[in-house]
Amino acid sequence: MKITKEEVQHVAHLARLDIDERNMDALAGQIGKILDYVDMLSRVNTEGVKPTTHAILLTNAFREDSETVHMDREKSMANAPDKLDANFLVPKVIE
Repeated sequence: MKITKEEVQHVAHLARLDIDERNMDALAGQIGKILDYVDMLSRVNTEGVKPTTHAILLTNAFREDSETVHMDREKSMANAPDKLDANFLVPKVIE
């Protein structure tokens, strides 16, 4: 499937991606190959195949909810790169 540079730029804009103009042709070719593959998959005969939600039979992978002992504060703070009193210091992420 042929994808134009303009279509790649449009999708990049929607995804808030900054793509270098020099890579645009290569990226358009790669996306075209991916869409060709997806198109090939859509032509596979799936008549009689039951719909599934997972590739493997897996039901509940959660552990049992049980009470455990927490790590003591000193041990948990031992490898903290930055701390103040008994608290982790992290970089500010919201201006």
